[in-house]
Amino acid sequence: MLLTIEEKKERNRIYNKKYREENRERIVQREKKYREENKEKIKEKKKKYYENNREKIKEHRQDNRQIINERTKKYSQTPNGIKSRIIKNWKRHGLQHDDMSALYDQYINTTNCEDCGIEFGVFGDGSGTFKCMDHDHETNLFRNFLCSKCNIKRG
Repeated sequence: MLLTIEEKKERNRIYNKKYREENRERIVQREKKYREENKEKIKEKKKKYYENNREKIKEHRQDNRQIINERTKKYSQTPNGIKSRIIKNWKRHGLQHDDMSALYDQYINTTNCEDCGIEFGVFGDGSGTFKCMDHDHETNLFRNFLCSKCNIKRG
């Protein structure tokens, strides 16, 4: 029995979908490895694409501004969005650390000041016990998490 082109396409689509579902983790790891090994190549390719399609991209952003803003706002409320925003803020203020993701995890899990041991309060509650990132002002390297009072004392 001969299959039509449309039937062949449908059979291939079903096969590919099944394969991706069964090998999802392996595919993700392979893609991650590729991105790590080819950072510069990917960056250069994106840059070239942007240069060649600058007007098209600007037009798309203008036409879809509301949709893009809604997606951005929705993403910023997710755990990954919050993490991304906090790490970006640290970098903007010059904080340097080898593994920002691990530092963020430590930040989330630290509940007491590493100097005086007091439990952290909330910014604006007037107690002066909110969590601060203590760092060396000359090298910008992270030292530890302190309450705002201990951070001010340390300088």
